[in-house]
Amino acid sequence: MTYQLRSVTRPRTLLAMDPAFTSRLFDEDLRARLDEVADVIPDMIADDFGRPEVVAALAETEVLLTFWGVPVIDDEVLAAAPKLRAVVHAAGSVKHFTTPACWERGLTMSTAAGANSLPVAEYTVAMILLAGKRILQMNREYTSRRIAPSMFHSLYQQAGNYRRTIGLVGASRIGRRVIELLRPYDLDLLVHDPHLSLEEASTLGVRLLPLDALCAEVDILTIHAPELNETRHLIDRRRLALLPDGATLINTARGSLVDQAALIDELTTGRLNAVVDVTEPEILPADSPLFGLSNVLLTPHVAGSLGNELRRLAAFAIEELRRYAAGTPFADPVFPQRLGRTA
Repeated sequence: MTYQLRSVTRPRTLLAMDPAFTSRLFDEDLRARLDEVADVIPDMIADDFGRPEVVAALAETEVLLTFWGVPVIDDEVLAAAPKLRAVVHAAGSVKHFTTPACWERGLTMSTAAGANSLPVAEYTVAMILLAGKRILQMNREYTSRRIAPSMFHSLYQQAGNYRRTIGLVGASRIGRRVIELLRPYDLDLLVHDPHLSLEEASTLGVRLLPLDALCAEVDILTIHAPELNETRHLIDRRRLALLPDGATLINTARGSLVDQAALIDELTTGRLNAVVDVTEPEILPADSPLFGLSNVLLTPHVAGSLGNELRRLAAFAIEELRRYAAGTPFADPVFPQRLGRTA
């Protein structure tokens, strides 16, 4: 993907997102850096492309800088934005707000998915190491029974992270980040990904396996596949049953990738453990068993960028704008032909 050299060095840019996130994305320093590279339309955050003042702003917009809460960019929006040439998304997937009309227009797009993969990978690695050490179980047992610390050496003889077998479902951006971060540890890494070749797996330092074989062999299974029609309930009741007793499932991808009812049944027996950051539905009913199971660590979809980590996404988006203004390719472009196999 290339751009023609441009005479304008600060493209007219409209922020499109939920206004609640603007101050969390841009602190004073980042806002100054943004203003250096872009002519940002002042006093305007587009959370609804139908508002008259936003329609007027679209008429002069060359670049949309988007984030969570960006409205859908459809034919009507594009008709109101004849000068629009690029979208810089300071977050992950663009699927939820783009339409075929965006690609028919020939818009160039950038995503901060790579930048957002780091905190997810960090969260995953932290949970893998805690799960291997059986820290969550020890914490509950120690606080409830209040027994001597020396007892845990006999109670948890199988705990620890030496030669633990970790299975990754998906060699995605996040999956590859997890592999990279796990390299210093004495772990055996297995991967299932239908798009990964044996040569690529060898380069990554992992062993490539069919999914059923991987499930049967792992101590910890961590999911990093995209949410697609064909990945719905990829980890179903049968594959959950393949996991060895005492195995831990970690899901930071999407709730739909796991048959949640089947997972709850397994967890209720105590046979498996789980770290669940994403659920289906995302907002669980108040009586969901996941809230009360002692072998579950349940977190509210926070593995991705949170708090000050949002500023990493803003910094990346600013650098993408700098590249656009200079007429050079985006560091992390979105290719429409790849959307069918990405999150």
